Amino acid sequence: MPHSHPWRRRLAAITTLALLAVPPTVPTSPAAARQGGYEALIRRASYGVPHITARDFGSLGFGVGYAQAEDNICLIAENVVTVRAQRTRWFGPAGEDGSNITSDLFHQKAIDDRKVERLLTGRRDGIHSPSQEVRDQVRGFAAGYNAYLRRTGPGRLTDPACAGKPWVRPITELDVWRVHWTTMVRAGSGALADGIIAAAPPALSPPRQPDKSSARQSGQSIRKPTGEIGPVQAGEITGQLPAPKATAVMKARDGAPAGLGSNAYGLGSDATVSGAGMLLANPHFPWDGPERFYRMHLKVPGRYDVEGAALVGDPLIEIGHNGRLAWSHTVSTARRFVWHKLTLVPGDPTSYLYDGRPRRMTSHTVTLQGAGTSRTLYDTHFGPVVLVPGVFDWTADTAYAISDPNAANLRALDGWLAMGRARSLPQLRKELDRRQFLPWVNVIAADRSGAALYADHSVVPRVTDRLAAACIPPAWRDLYATSGQAVLDGSRSRCALGRDPDAAVPGILGPGYLPTLVRRDYVTNSNDSYWLANPAHPLTGFPRVIGDERTERSLRTRLGVDQVQRRLAGSDGLPGTRFTVDRLWAVTLGNRTYAGELVRDDLVRLCTAHPIAAASDGTRTDLTAACRALRGWDLRVDLDSRGAHLFSEFTLAGGLRFADRFDPAAPLISPRRLAVDDPRVRTALADAARRLAGIPLDARLGDLQTEPRGGRRIPIHGGRPEPGAFNMAVDMLVPGVGYPKVRHGTSYLMAVELGPDGPSGRQLLTYSQSANPNSPWYADQTTLYSRKGWDTIKFTERQLRADPNLVSYRVGSNNAQD
Repeated sequence: MPHSHPWRRRLAAITTLALLAVPPTVPTSPAAARQGGYEALIRRASYGVPHITARDFGSLGFGVGYAQAEDNICLIAENVVTVRAQRTRWFGPAGEDGSNITSDLFHQKAIDDRKVERLLTGRRDGIHSPSQEVRDQVRGFAAGYNAYLRRTGPGRLTDPACAGKPWVRPITELDVWRVHWTTMVRAGSGALADGIIAAAPPALSPPRQPDKSSARQSGQSIRKPTGEIGPVQAGEITGQLPAPKATAVMKARDGAPAGLGSNAYGLGSDATVSGAGMLLANPHFPWDGPERFYRMHLKVPGRYDVEGAALVGDPLIEIGHNGRLAWSHTVSTARRFVWHKLTLVPGDPTSYLYDGRPRRMTSHTVTLQGAGTSRTLYDTHFGPVVLVPGVFDWTADTAYAISDPNAANLRALDGWLAMGRARSLPQLRKELDRRQFLPWVNVIAADRSGAALYADHSVVPRVTDRLAAACIPPAWRDLYATSGQAVLDGSRSRCALGRDPDAAVPGILGPGYLPTLVRRDYVTNSNDSYWLANPAHPLTGFPRVIGDERTERSLRTRLGVDQVQRRLAGSDGLPGTRFTVDRLWAVTLGNRTYAGELVRDDLVRLCTAHPIAAASDGTRTDLTAACRALRGWDLRVDLDSRGAHLFSEFTLAGGLRFADRFDPAAPLISPRRLAVDDPRVRTALADAARRLAGIPLDARLGDLQTEPRGGRRIPIHGGRPEPGAFNMAVDMLVPGVGYPKVRHGTSYLMAVELGPDGPSGRQLLTYSQSANPNSPWYADQTTLYSRKGWDTIKFTERQLRADPNLVSYRVGSNNAQD
């Protein structure tokens, strides 16, 4: 649904004025690029989506860096501030818990340890260290970003988030690699950063407070000690720092990074009208900040041609398609780290026994320059020592360290490059097996031949059932059985992670242990484990560290499968059976709420029969209006749905309680009956009605759930996962107002068919291409999403040239160090 934009004339004028001076001949090799400069052709299509073509990867990276800086320079610059450990310097301690201090200490330690620099050494084969093509791409990205910044000037940036700010500075390729590394450890040591920074041995000397006057001058937050710590270093933050993220990771049901999720379908020849493979990509990521997606189409003729999206700041497509293959990712349930229980040397809490011999921890005092802040951190040969108060404590006898295999994973950009070059599912599987690069996601894919793939080929610590049985102490076996978190005996070398013969690197499960399924009908995943990727062929017998089997599935998973099955049976109200792109789009944005379909009628009967209920605080509440609103609800989360917000709040209040048990023999239809005799159901409805005081219980969802864009509030459809919405929109209730800001949910949306004439289909970026409120691409796709519209796939030259808003310009540099 392309439409005309006023930016077209402006950009054309800029192009006419020779936006950049470029060499008359495009370099043809990385060596030529280093000598003669970079050059890339950028063609902006509708909604500002750049289609970038270059003759080598260095120039392609330059074009990507330049285009992303045009649209999202503030996001990239802030990411660089983070990995340079300068958040406290520029943004202050940030909150009572000093989250910026924790972030800076974590990243400063990575800098001091030369973590990324060491990963860049070694054979440049894309496994032991990044290939030359990817290095060129990263170097070009930094050069392109810097070229845009230099030619625009920090003081002339139009995004108020960073215009004129001193922290917007040129970046290096090392900055780009550090940002990428941070993404790799997002679900491992990065998620446990608070616990790593908080870890300190039992007190060997009395805690000492920092000098408050110097702390105030440096902007350091002042906190009283909440527990004993080890020897105090000069200028050190004292006290036991809070570890909220570490605690949350410990309690999490699976290994998914907090706040992230996704849906994906891979449809094979038996599920599509055309017989060609088809893919739905529906990642659920934050709508603000550095984890936004960015749409683009990248091409090096004859070597790489991929359309899709990547996280802002990344130079290659991570979810997308080429001419014959399409893929997406969903967050996997596998755990990304393992715990090692250390038996400490008596009288020395910084030494531990290993095969009966003492080993000293490595201590490292990390100092934040200019902030007057330092902290002594501790490492073992497994990895860092981590504190989770009340669970993994550091006592005189015991401490806990983790192994995080993704901390050594700099293979992912080469992996995504290889995915983009794969021409079929067999080729894709070969690359997945050889590289094992996916940090914390599954892959769902389909190809032109009509085959569909599900695989959890992510980086998983090598905890086999045999190792778990021999090396998890009895006190921790239940934790492993219920959550997949392994606590290994760290005193014996036989309990180390070891290496599988087919694994790409030591310490991770080899491909032979990882679940994979190829089908001709369909595969699906909505962030539950691999078990029911296709219910007709359950995947079983895999190590618990990857995920659970024969356990209750989420309502979103159940709805995702139900939508496919109804479509193939022709019972979903759409014409025919099987999928077309139009039908796939309609199913995805059908906005069904699965829990409502299961229990709404019983809930209405319950509150009609018992219209007065006690809220959790004991207040008697009249449920008449709530009953009326639920009775009139259409069981969807469309803009016109009335009462959807009430059911969502009822679910969040704990009202969704079932009378029947989960049946592993009927996993997609159990449990399903509301526990009408449980008094907590009525209490939850009373609590929900009270939380919504001042908001009509039968209000339209589109009047309450919105996304701000300038002075407008764009109505947003979709719902939370707890009630079983497939199309996710997660936001916070503002009392008396509604839900005025989406936090995360459906972000990049793609439905692509791999037909014989090339890929075709629909795609959309829900929050639009740019975070800059002064950009013409700040709200256009958000408005389109609000009305369930779409932009078309523009992979072929014919598709691209048919876009009425297409504008072309060249960017480049005569100096490859630009």
